[in-house]
Amino acid sequence: MSSAHNPASPFAVAFISIAVVGSGVASYLAFSPERSGHLAFWLLAVGPTGVLAAIAAVWAQRQDLLREWLSPRWGDFTRGILGAVGLFLAAWGVTHVAAPVGSPREIWLVSLYGQIGDPRVLQAHAAAVAAVVLAAAVGEEVVWRGAVTQLLAERVGSRTAWLWSAGLYTVALVPTAWSLGSASGLDPMLVVAAAGGGLVWGGMARAFGGLVPSILAHALFDWAVLMMFPLWGPPR
Repeated sequence: MSSAHNPASPFAVAFISIAVVGSGVASYLAFSPERSGHLAFWLLAVGPTGVLAAIAAVWAQRQDLLREWLSPRWGDFTRGILGAVGLFLAAWGVTHVAAPVGSPREIWLVSLYGQIGDPRVLQAHAAAVAAVVLAAAVGEEVVWRGAVTQLLAERVGSRTAWLWSAGLYTVALVPTAWSLGSASGLDPMLVVAAAGGGLVWGGMARAFGGLVPSILAHALFDWAVLMMFPLWGPPR
């Protein structure tokens, strides 16, 4: 990625602004209580990212970046697994310290998992859930660790662009603190998850020079916390 500090292009300003604001609005609406367990939740949670990813992919193809981002390399699968395991262990530790079962803060996880839907329904549609999880992971990595990071690198340099991208990714999830909030206050779980995930996946993309490891880590982490080892509730 480029390390030059150039003025931001109109496309960069527009795309990054739309990514942050659009994702923020969509996340707020998706995690609002009236969409709990409904198809509208999944459409809002994944759909806008898909549109942004398509735009990002077209731009990246024209810049001769898409092949570099998505070409697999030796060791990518192992890196993806290790990234997912490390992030899951961190998430398990944070949730068990910050929102243990029986504490007033348990509602943070109750609200989050309740929004996603009945675990029995998810298990009955496991193949569809897997497809959505993979599509969401590919889309988010292409948008945030791909296009947004590259566009930021043209302005702030490649050494710190991935950190800026992680920060903006986190900001885009801030509205969920209100939509998932309850009488006990705001719910920070998704914001914290975005911060941790953004740093891990961004660091992987930066270290390994492509998006395949971070896509695998992202998808495997999401699958684990949704379907295999949920951080709250019965096994799914």
